[in-house]
Amino acid sequence: MKQIVTSLLLAIFLMPVIIMAQGNPEIEKKYTKEIDKLAKAKKVQTAFSLITEQEEQTIKDLVTLTEVLAPPFGEDKRGKVFAQMLVEAGVDSIWTDKVGNVIGLRKGTSGESGYVGVDAHMDVVFPEGTDVTVRKVGDTLKAPGIGDDTRGLTMLISMLKAMNRSEIKTEKDLLIVGTVGEEGLGDLRGMKYMFNESGLNIDSWIAIDGGSIGRISNAGLGSKRYKLIVNGKGGHSWGDFELANPHHALGKVIDVFSKDAWVFTSGDISKTSFNVGRIGGGTSVNSIPFESWMEVDMRAIEPKNLNEIEAIFKKSVEKAIAEYNASGIKGEVTFELEQIGDRPSGELPASLPLIQRAMAATQYFGVEPSLGRGSTNINIPVSKGIPSVCIGRGGKGGGAHSLHEWYMNDETGAESIQLALIITLAQAGLEK
Repeated sequence: MKQIVTSLLLAIFLMPVIIMAQGNPEIEKKYTKEIDKLAKAKKVQTAFSLITEQEEQTIKDLVTLTEVLAPPFGEDKRGKVFAQMLVEAGVDSIWTDKVGNVIGLRKGTSGESGYVGVDAHMDVVFPEGTDVTVRKVGDTLKAPGIGDDTRGLTMLISMLKAMNRSEIKTEKDLLIVGTVGEEGLGDLRGMKYMFNESGLNIDSWIAIDGGSIGRISNAGLGSKRYKLIVNGKGGHSWGDFELANPHHALGKVIDVFSKDAWVFTSGDISKTSFNVGRIGGGTSVNSIPFESWMEVDMRAIEPKNLNEIEAIFKKSVEKAIAEYNASGIKGEVTFELEQIGDRPSGELPASLPLIQRAMAATQYFGVEPSLGRGSTNINIPVSKGIPSVCIGRGGKGGGAHSLHEWYMNDETGAESIQLALIITLAQAGLEK
C-alpha cells in the first residue's frame, strides 16, 4: 500500500497540465464549409449512426481494457488486448514496434506518401498491483484509469468499426495507434520513437486525451525533470559531528536554486516555473545520511526559457555543492544528476488547416472551440512543426490519476467519437 501511495503522489506531481489560454481564433469560412459538406456525405452520416449504435459495445470495450492494467513501462498486456480489438475492427496490417506502440495501418486510395496518425495512450499512472476492477454505480463507471486514457482507446476502435462498416475510404493512409509512455516518467517515449526513430513518414497527428469536447490543444508545454542525488560517507549524528551531510548540502542546493530561479522567472518573460516535488534519503534521526535526493520539475512556454531555467538549475547545483564542501565540514559530498524527463515546448499557428478543421468540426457539434497548451503526446510533433492537435474524450469524468477515477457516458460520448472521425477524414481526405 505504501508503494501505491508513493507512486500516486509522484503521478499527481507529474500529471499533464492543459492550459486554455489562447482564446477563440477565427475559423475561416472555407473550413466551416468543408466540414459541413463532409458531415453531409452519405457514408459519413452512416458512420455517425453506427458510432451511436455501437456505444453499448464501446462501453464493454472500455471495461475490458480498463481491467487490463497498463502501469508505467508495463503496457504490453493491454497492448495485446488492444491489438486484437484493432484486428477484429478491421485493419490492413498491424504491428507492435520496438518500444511497445501498437500500430494499425488502414490504407488509403491515393498512394500519396505521408501518414495521418490518430492515437490514444495505453499507459496509466498506477503501479503494478493496483485494483482496476470496474464498478458500476448507477450510470457511472469507477476504476483507476477508466478515463485517462482508456476511453480514448475505445474511441479509436469505435471509429475504425464505423469506417469499415460504412465503407468509408480515405485518400491518405491512416495509422491508428495505442501509444506507450505518455504519463509521467514515461516521458513521451512512445511518441519520441514514432517521430525520431521509427522511420515512418508522418505528416499530421491527432491525439485523443483530456476531457470535454471543445478543448483543443495545439501547443506543447515543455518540461525538464531531474533527479539530484547527493552522496556522503554517513555516520553518527554525535560521534561523527561535522562530517559532510548530504541533507545539509541538498538544502543549500534548494536555497541557491530557488533564489536564482525566482529572479529569472519573475523577470519580463513568458510563464516559466520550477518546483522541487520530492525529497528523500536518510536512515534515522540520529544518523548522518549517506544519501539525499530530490526530484525537480521545470516548465516553460518558450523553448529558450526552458533551456535557461535548466542551465540555472545545473549551475546552482555546482555552485551550492562547491560552497558547501568549502564551508569547513570534514570530508565532502559528491553528486549525480540524472535527467528523468524532457518534453519539448512548441506552438502551432491556429491558421494551420488541421487546427482550423478541428475548430470547425467542434463548432459543427454546437460547441465553441478553445485552443490551449498542454503536456500531451503532441508535444513531440508540435516541437517539430508537424501539424497536430489533441482533442477530448467527451462524456463526463473526474478523479483522473486517483483511485476513485470515474467516467459517465452521455450524448457527448458518441459525439466525441464522431468529432474524432470527421477531423480525421478532413485531414486524410474522403475518397471522392
